[in-house]
Amino acid sequence: MPGDGAATLRGVPERTAIVASKIGLHARPAAVFVKAVSQQPVKVSIRKRDGAPVDAASILSIMTLGVEHGDEVVLSAEGDGAESALDALTALLESDLAG
Repeated sequence: MPGDGAATLRGVPERTAIVASKIGLHARPAAVFVKAVSQQPVKVSIRKRDGAPVDAASILSIMTLGVEHGDEVVLSAEGDGAESALDALTALLESDLAG
C-alpha cells in the first residue's frame, strides 16, 4: 500500500512511494520534487523498484528515470533527519504535483 513503505536496507532508511502525478516525474512535477529534495538536510537517492539509484536533487537524473504515473519508486537517505526527510518526500510524491 502507498505510504507504508518504510524499510531500512543496510542501515539506510528507505521509503516506497507510488507516484501520483498524472504525468509522472516530468517537467513541473520533477522540478517541484527536486526543489523539495534540495531543501532537505540529507542527501536523497531515488530509484525505480529494480533500478539503480540516482541523486534525487538532480533534475536531469530524475528525468532520465522515466517515472510515470503509478510507478513505484524507492527513496533512500542517510544522516540526521533522514527519516523525516523521507516521510515528507514520500508524501509529496504521493500527491499530484502537476496541479
